[in-house]
Parts: sequence; structure tokens; C-alpha cells
Amino acid sequence: MTDEGVVEWPVNCPYCDAPFTVMLDISAGSYTTWEDCAVCCQPIQMGVTVSIAGELESVALASDDEIL
Repeated sequence: MTDEGVVEWPVNCPYCDAPFTVMLDISAGSYTTWEDCAVCCQPIQMGVTVSIAGELESVALASDDEIL
């Protein structure tokens, strides 16, 4: 993965509310992925929405028992 299309995005864990930063690859469009919290290690579901123009529109976070 190159730096082109990669965005650094601040988030807060839905479990422990700890702030941390994730790197998002928006070059392939919208997607859903999983990221472990950098503090409490709980699995976080992330829904990344990218516009047709290739701009990051939103990042939705959910715990592992929620559905995005």
C-alpha cells in the first residue's frame, strides 16, 4: 500500500472510549473492516464510506455485537 489514498483518522473506542488513530485506505472505495482497540484490544467494526469522487465521507464504529 502506498501513501496515496491513505488517510489518518482519529477515533474513540466504543468499549473504553480511548482515543487512537487508524489508517484508512480509501483508494478502493467504501468498505467494512475490523480494527482492535489500541488500548483495550476489543474488536471494533468500522464502516468506511468513500464518495464517488474518492473523498472520505464518514467512518462509523460499532462493537462486535452491533451491525453496521
